[in-house]
Amino acid sequence: MGSQHPQQSPRGLLFVVSGPSGVGKDALLDSMKVTGVLYHFTVTATTRPMREGEVDGRDYIFVTRDRFSQMIEDDELLEWAEVYGNLYGVPRAQVVDALDQGRDVIVKIDVQGAATIREKAPGGVFIFLEASNLDELAKRLTARMTETPEALKTRIATAEREMGEAPEFDYRVVNYSGRLEEAVEQVERIIRAERDLPHGEIFAQDG
Repeated sequence: MGSQHPQQSPRGLLFVVSGPSGVGKDALLDSMKVTGVLYHFTVTATTRPMREGEVDGRDYIFVTRDRFSQMIEDDELLEWAEVYGNLYGVPRAQVVDALDQGRDVIVKIDVQGAATIREKAPGGVFIFLEASNLDELAKRLTARMTETPEALKTRIATAEREMGEAPEFDYRVVNYSGRLEEAVEQVERIIRAERDLPHGEIFAQDG
């Protein structure tokens, strides 16, 4: 992965966790946060209003639309997208600073966002979280009861398309229903194994 020169410094590694909506990415990362391991979980920048109970810098980095536009122009984001009229993005400096401190960084992102990050950070490790099958994923999405029937159909169709991107990832982890701890353990095994491998520079133009 990355450049031709193996990384010798104690710099951290970048892990990108992706997968279809409803597969359990948030639950996976929430479980990893309580293990006591000092991973750095990136905090997404967004233009959407802060909701009750949210804390700036913990849940999201809340910025104005003008500030977000400046971040895009200055190439401060590894990836960004507009979702339902609001902008969301992964701050590059946050990732770089944690890596330079020797901390492993974990980014949770959708499948399209993972493809964008792969272009900018080809030395990252990309993990695809998936359900055991599409029917199981559809059941999870339906059980949320947060979508209209039309929106649910669209989300399921999108999930089916995204599942086809799994071969593009370095690892695939199945999150079986009721067995989240197995998926967490598998992801942590991947992280430990990758630490023992030589790595080149993470970013295409590192800096």
